[in-house]
Amino acid sequence: MKTLASTLALAAALITLPASAQTAPGSTAPVIAPVKMTPPKTAPKLIVAISVDQFSADLLDKNRAYFTDGFARLLKGAVFPSGFQSHAATETCPGHSTILTGYRPAHTGIIANNWVDQAAPRTDKQVYCAEDESVPGSNSGKYTVSDKHLKVPTLGERMKAADPRTRVVSVAGKDRAAVMMGGHKVDELWWWDGKAFVSYAGRTEPGVVTRANTATAALIAKAQPALEVPAWCTVRDKAIPIGGDKTVGTGHFERAAGDTRGFRASPAFDASIVALAAGLVQDMKLGQGPATDIISVGASATDYVGHTYGTDGAEMCIQLANLDATLGAFFDVLDRTGVDYQVVLTADHGGNDLPEREVLQGMPEAQRVDVALAPANMGRAIGQKLGLTIPLLFGDMPNGDVWISTALTVDQRKTVLAETIARYKAMPQVAEVLTGKQIAASPMPKGPPENWSFIQKARASYDPTRSGDLLVFLKPRITPIPSPSGGSVATHGSPYNYDRRVPILFWRKGMTGFEQPAGVETVDIAPTLAALIGLPVPGVDGKCLDLGAGKGAPCR
Repeated sequence: MKTLASTLALAAALITLPASAQTAPGSTAPVIAPVKMTPPKTAPKLIVAISVDQFSADLLDKNRAYFTDGFARLLKGAVFPSGFQSHAATETCPGHSTILTGYRPAHTGIIANNWVDQAAPRTDKQVYCAEDESVPGSNSGKYTVSDKHLKVPTLGERMKAADPRTRVVSVAGKDRAAVMMGGHKVDELWWWDGKAFVSYAGRTEPGVVTRANTATAALIAKAQPALEVPAWCTVRDKAIPIGGDKTVGTGHFERAAGDTRGFRASPAFDASIVALAAGLVQDMKLGQGPATDIISVGASATDYVGHTYGTDGAEMCIQLANLDATLGAFFDVLDRTGVDYQVVLTADHGGNDLPEREVLQGMPEAQRVDVALAPANMGRAIGQKLGLTIPLLFGDMPNGDVWISTALTVDQRKTVLAETIARYKAMPQVAEVLTGKQIAASPMPKGPPENWSFIQKARASYDPTRSGDLLVFLKPRITPIPSPSGGSVATHGSPYNYDRRVPILFWRKGMTGFEQPAGVETVDIAPTLAALIGLPVPGVDGKCLDLGAGKGAPCR
C-alpha cells in the first residue's frame, strides 16, 4: 500500500539540544506543591503520549481487525476500548486538557475551544482557549498563543518540578493540542500554524524543526497523486451527495501543488507531525538522560478528515491505514534508540458522521440543525418579542454554552433567561436545557462515566468563571452544522457517547497485554503514568489504572 510514512526520514541527523525550560508569553503557571518522586527500578526512561484528534472508539472498533503496524502493536498492550472524555464539552481544547493533567475541564478551566468573556479588554468578546486576549490588537481569530487559561499543571510540569533534569516536549498539528498537553513549562513546544511548525515568539528554532519545515514545504509544493485504497476500504468507497454538486465518500487525497488546506486534511499532515516528534526524540536524545523524559504528540489530521469528509467513508479509512503505517515507523525510530519507552494513545474526543450518510445507513433521526437555534438568531427573535434592540445571546454554536448580555438590568436578564429556556425547550431538535445555577449546584460526578446523566456530564466541564448562563443539548445525531456548503460537513461536541467514548491504549516492550472493556476516563491516564515513575499526583480527578503484571503494575 502506498503510504506517506517515508517522511520520517527527515529525522535522520542528530543534534543534541540542551534542556532549557521556557514558558509562554503571559503565562501564569500554577504553583506545584513539592513532592518527592521515588522512581522504581522498572520506571520507563521516556513517556510517549499520543493523541489522535477525533479518533473515536467507534473508529477503533470498526477498523481494528485491519491494522497491521502501529495500531496493531498498541493493541497487544493494555487496551481500554471504552475510555471516556467524560465531560459534555467534547471539543479539542477541553479534551486535550484532560489527557496529561488528570483533571476534568471543570478544574482545568478549559470549558470549550472558545467561550465568551463580556469583560474582555477588546471589541471581540470571544476568547480562544489557547490565547492571551490581553495582547493589544488581537482577536479570537488572530491571536497570540498562550497557556494562561490552563489552570492546572500537566504531568510533564510535575515531573520537572520533582526532577529539573526531566525534558518536556510537545508537538502537534494544532496549537491548542500542543499547549494543553505540554503545559506551562516545556523544553520544546511546536505546532503547525498553516504554513510551518512554529512556537512562542522569541524561541530559537532547533535544526530539526528547520529540517522538518523544509521537508514539509517541499511535500506541499508537489502535487499529491491519489493514495491507494486498501482492500478493506473499498466497501466504503461510495459517493454520498450532500447538497448541490458536493459529494464525499470517494476522496483519495489527490492534492494540487501548494494546497495547504488539502495537506492539512490528509495523511501527509500526520506523517509530518510524527516525523518532527521522531526528530526531536533523536536530536534531544530523549530517554537517554538521568531522568525520565516525556513527549506528547498531537496527530491532528484525523479531525480535519472527519470534518471535511465524515467518519465513515473511504477518506477516513485511507487516513487510518496511513496513520497505522506512520505510527509503526515512529515506533521503529524509538526502538532503534534502545530507550525503554512507555506509550499511551488516546483521543481528545470522538465524532459523528455526516447525517446524509447516516440516513442512508438506517438512522432517519440524523439531521442538520435548524439555524433558528444559533444563539444570535434566537436572541434576535427574543429581542423582537421583548422590545430589546441590543444583542441578547452569545455563543458560537447552536449547541453548548449560551451567554446572556451583561448590559441588561437584573429584571431584564431574568425575563430573557426565562424566555430563552422556554424557546429552546420548545424546539424539536433540543434534548435538554440546563442553567448555570443548576449545573453548579450539582455534585461532581462519580461512578462509571458511561452511565452519567446530562447534568453530570455538564458538571464535569462547568467552570463558573467561564461557562455560559445556559447549556443547550441537541438530540442525538443532530449535526450542529446547518449547511454542508462550507468546509465542514460533520463534527462533534455533543454529550453522547459517539463523541465521548475514545480508546485508551498503553504499550511497553515486555508488558503483558490484556483488554478491559469497562468504562474508564482520560483523566486516569496521568495518574497511571505518574505511578509508573513513582510520582505522587494528589488531588487529581482521575485514578490509577492497573496495567497488569510485571513492569505494568503501577497501582499496586
